[in-house]
Amino acid sequence: MLLLGLTGSIATGKSTVSSILSSPPYSLPIIDADLLARKVVEPGTAGYQKILAHFAPTTPDLLLPASETIPENGVNGKGRPLNRPALGRRVFGDSEERRKDRAVLNGIVHPAVRWEMFKSVLMCYLKGHWAVVLDIPLLFESGLDVMCGTVLVVAVTDPAIQMKRLRERDPHLSAEDAENRVKSQGDVREKARRAEARGKGAGVVVWNDAGKEELKMEIGRVMQEVTRSSPRWWAWLLLLCPPMAGMAGVWNYYKALAINRRWKEQELQAKAKL
Repeated sequence: MLLLGLTGSIATGKSTVSSILSSPPYSLPIIDADLLARKVVEPGTAGYQKILAHFAPTTPDLLLPASETIPENGVNGKGRPLNRPALGRRVFGDSEERRKDRAVLNGIVHPAVRWEMFKSVLMCYLKGHWAVVLDIPLLFESGLDVMCGTVLVVAVTDPAIQMKRLRERDPHLSAEDAENRVKSQGDVREKARRAEARGKGAGVVVWNDAGKEELKMEIGRVMQEVTRSSPRWWAWLLLLCPPMAGMAGVWNYYKALAINRRWKEQELQAKAKL
């Protein structure tokens, strides 16, 4: 089974691409890291308690205020939900303090999300899917790209497009907040270059600068390349022969590690020339 890692940056259209891939003619199962990240920090979970322990003393508005629909002690007495905009303001940005807070939050959320993701991937494998989409905004940053046979990056050529789309989608964000959120997820054009460095079929880029019809055509082009590299008959062979599937997974893992090492070496060489 092909693990297709889907990533991008905020407001590049990744969610739209995910929706298209989950619909005919592709009909691929989607494992959404953002949805899992919400699940693992719901009131009463271990992740929720860890976030409260670290952030509550210095973030008074960390929880949503009590209301007619949200009791003081939360639904079922497990606590009030997290105030995500307040938590976002605490962790998004380029300052040293915000980077440290973001690292703490990621250290709480990422391990729990990976466990949920593993269970979902196993279920898709047992159901006989030829491929599954891992929708992960911070795919490279979390190191999960090494688990993917193919990485698909949704990108735009101009960061101004991101800013415009983000502020249209979330009008409550100030220009500074929008810029901080865009910067916190890195330059999407860099992610596109990193995907392409994986080689033909192993790393592909969907450019989303225009409208939805153009986007669908881009996805069609990219998926033709992906299916040529990972045909359905290969997926069925791996399903019928689990030991071969295990060996293929190990091979893809070490190949991705080698690709990442080359990428980092190229980055160091480029910086040394500056």
